[in-house]
Amino acid sequence: MDRNSGHQQEAGTEMTESRRRKTGLILEGGGMRGIYTAGILDVFMEENVHFDGVIGVSAGAIHGCSFVSGQAGRSIRYYKKYCGDRRFMSFYNLVTTGNIAEVNFCYHELPEKLDPYDYQAFERSETEFYVGCSNVETGKPEYIRMTDMKEQIAFMQASASLPYVSRIVKAGGMKLLDGGCTDSIPLRPFLKKGFKKNVVILTREKGYRKMPEHAKMARLFYFRYPAFVRALSHRHLTYNRTVEWIDRLEEQGKIYVIRPEHSLDIGRMEHDPNELERVYEIGREDGKRHLESLKRWLG
Repeated sequence: MDRNSGHQQEAGTEMTESRRRKTGLILEGGGMRGIYTAGILDVFMEENVHFDGVIGVSAGAIHGCSFVSGQAGRSIRYYKKYCGDRRFMSFYNLVTTGNIAEVNFCYHELPEKLDPYDYQAFERSETEFYVGCSNVETGKPEYIRMTDMKEQIAFMQASASLPYVSRIVKAGGMKLLDGGCTDSIPLRPFLKKGFKKNVVILTREKGYRKMPEHAKMARLFYFRYPAFVRALSHRHLTYNRTVEWIDRLEEQGKIYVIRPEHSLDIGRMEHDPNELERVYEIGREDGKRHLESLKRWLG
């Protein structure tokens, strides 16, 4: 193959990749607030709204993976069924295992047996799926491409492993925790990966700004990882700059944002299935309300 034909092949590959990476979906986390996102995603699935790429952080990753596998209704179903189960999320778990969520139950027993995840549908999907994690040694975000949900489940666990109430997860030669510690709304990496038209689903109302972390607690828990301590100390600044940037892009029509109109007022460890249903329905209503304008924007 001569040099020119090589360049032509490379250019053709880049053009194909560029066309394929057209639409992206970015999912913020937020503990039980994420069930709002699940409501929107279920509407998307019912109305055949698809994306070339999805990236989720923490609860955003948890609900995003069911979107990629096409399992409408799965998130609200098992959240309501197991929210009162202490293995799902409880201080009992924290005391007895060091994790607020019981790892084997949440990442193996539940998706493999109790409410089966469709691993084959995920693998067949043409949608690229990424999860955001935080590297505690570098204090930087990591964006992991998920190609095998069962084999790579540790990255899902890491993305949703809240600081202070979860053990550090070792996966891929890294030490990882909740992706929200370093990049709660990973729009920038999707832009860099070539996703041109991005939809962002937030779980906080417009105008929300994060307050500073307790610096002493960060130093106490993670004194072996000074870069991560700095990341936690700057977390509010990173988050607030990101949402201000997102607001500007939204005003310019460069991204499409869906967020609740008001605070969802749900606890991070909500155990009341009626409260979960309430927030889920808000998500469904917002999904339906945005549907036609979103389709027009996506073209």
